Amino acid sequence: MKVTENIRNTIDRLPRGYIFTYKDFDVDVNKKEAIIKALNRMVDSGKIEKLSKGKYFKPEKTPFGTLQPSQEQIVKDLLNEDGKVIGYLTGYSIYNKLGLTTQVSNIIQIGKNQTRPKFKRERYTISFINQKNIITKKNIPLLQILDSIKYVKKIPDTTIKTSCLRFLEIIRELSLDDKKELTRLSLKYPPSTRALLGALLDEIQNKSITISLKESLNPITKYEFSGAKKVLTNASNWNII
Repeated sequence: MKVTENIRNTIDRLPRGYIFTYKDFDVDVNKKEAIIKALNRMVDSGKIEKLSKGKYFKPEKTPFGTLQPSQEQIVKDLLNEDGKVIGYLTGYSIYNKLGLTTQVSNIIQIGKNQTRPKFKRERYTISFINQKNIITKKNIPLLQILDSIKYVKKIPDTTIKTSCLRFLEIIRELSLDDKKELTRLSLKYPPSTRALLGALLDEIQNKSITISLKESLNPITKYEFSGAKKVLTNASNWNII
């Protein structure tokens, strides 16, 4: 099979918006230059689009123009390595996904055990937050909730009161096991995050699983979350002001 035909068949099987490089094609490495030339010809013909040097994607056309690849595709090499999860999307894109804000951002935030300085990639700024828990595919949704609680004061275009109402909806939908795991994972988060989570869990009648949270907090430390007391009737029990 010719190189061009091999590439065309492979691309036909890829989903739209999937970012790929010459390494995604099962051809002899010695034919790298031939692959790149074939890909660039396909760019010229409009079959695929070039995102940046060495990166391509199969475009999805809409009446409003070509859709860009998802943020997850843009940074997928920072989220997985050799089939192992090493990071996860957090921050602005997750605030939007969780219904905490309608705003979108050109900043992509990633939670990782080992962070690095922020940098630019295409039109995005990639930044990192340190995650002290072991990251697994299963616990990522819970870590995203905890990150959102941790940075509740930084969620754009909303208030802490409105965010707490949404957190209550999100946490209510979790299974009891997930609520327990959320509590366990939160023990490696700052005290303010644990306090707000405890008040949220108490509000939905899950006091039995917040004992470890209460014991982990300094009984005289106060946590300022302006507006939270309008939603959380037991906020004072968690020293939330």
